[in-house]
Amino acid sequence: MAIRRSVFPGYLSSLFHSSKVISCGTLLPLQSSASFSTHHFVGDTPILVRDFIHAALYDPKHGYFSQRSRSVGVLESSINFNKLGGQKAYMQLLDKVYKQNEVSWFTPAELFKPWYAHGIAESILRTANLSVPLKIYEIGGGSGTCAKGIMDYLKLNAPTRVYNSLTYISIEISSSLAKKQMETVGAVQSHLSRFRVECRDAANRSGWGEADQQPCWVIMLEVLDNLPHDIIYSRDQFSPWMEVWVEKQAERSELCELYKPVEDQLISSCMEILDLEKESDGRTSASLVRNVWAKVFPKPRRCWLPTGCLKLLEVLHGALPKMSLIASDFSYLPDVTVPGERAPLVSSKRDGKSFDHKSYMDAKGDADIFFPTDFWLLERMDHHCSGWLKPDQDKSSKKGKKRRTLTLDTSSFMEEFGLPSKTRTKDGYNPLLDDFKNTKIYLSVPTHNTK
Repeated sequence: MAIRRSVFPGYLSSLFHSSKVISCGTLLPLQSSASFSTHHFVGDTPILVRDFIHAALYDPKHGYFSQRSRSVGVLESSINFNKLGGQKAYMQLLDKVYKQNEVSWFTPAELFKPWYAHGIAESILRTANLSVPLKIYEIGGGSGTCAKGIMDYLKLNAPTRVYNSLTYISIEISSSLAKKQMETVGAVQSHLSRFRVECRDAANRSGWGEADQQPCWVIMLEVLDNLPHDIIYSRDQFSPWMEVWVEKQAERSELCELYKPVEDQLISSCMEILDLEKESDGRTSASLVRNVWAKVFPKPRRCWLPTGCLKLLEVLHGALPKMSLIASDFSYLPDVTVPGERAPLVSSKRDGKSFDHKSYMDAKGDADIFFPTDFWLLERMDHHCSGWLKPDQDKSSKKGKKRRTLTLDTSSFMEEFGLPSKTRTKDGYNPLLDDFKNTKIYLSVPTHNTK
């Protein structure tokens, strides 16, 4: 959930096995200046990396989003881009807004309100089956700005019957943000009877109740980047992958990693979807060459797996089998110092300045942890969870895809569904189109193939 590290010019970015194997020296321990003792996140028994990240971000008392209820900024009024001279004027305005609000970030939906939300709403209107009541779920709705923008647009542009029968449900894990969403959407009286917030974890299947067989939409804007991930580790290119756990060192408050054979189901599923097992089983000619090379030049491997995303998709497909999905997020993050493929940025903000950590274990409730999204992998996981793309299924099967999917650059999406003229400055510079080169929007809708 952030506008964290869009590829802006540099001056803007400145604003912003049965036997266990232990490795404690390769990663930085928690600093002695930690805001909280590590026992808040790691007890006497080891936990998987995804559980550590979930606690560091979402622990009710000590997690980042609980501690930083004002981390998501809210603009008092929309920015009038048409009155700004160009990029320099926009940068100066953004610098001023951040300093005045003392927040960690503004979401794209906030910075470009209402136009960003209007683009999302228009894409739904063009794609949805409007012969049935429109139901929209938004996961991680932040301050409610996107929800209000979408509902405003539908009220003004959709057929009256569509707005009158609309149900908009926000699934929000933060109680403080849930309250803020009600206030934001409630600014329009007629929205209140069509909007509600359910304060719960969207990845918990029990919260969804029985599967809803009716068509609906699920919106996730800047949500994937904060979903917990796991790590798999290998001593070299030849050794098997191992799952990574976090534990406290004996009689010390520092954390270290613990490596175990892969047994966790989510980790195994992610590896199957990525075909990582085939890569390391030595059966292909390419893997044989790699094994020889690894013996000559051994090199440790670390790979981050989006197990939190996989779990959420499994839950959503189970609870809402006919959902259509819109997800936006970062496809790339610059200046990442945490090791591993698909590694996150771990960033804290103090005295108005941001600084990055070199280890995810430095996160102690005062640091955001956010990941780039591998949209190719997201698509594969989506197909997998829909019941179509199963790694062990018969390759000769004629079973058709259950989803139609499309990934677009944010600029392409907004040029198609939005009103780019509303975010253009006097000299033609358009921050919504020009500055978000590292973000994409993923669209996924069900097909009529039910076999």
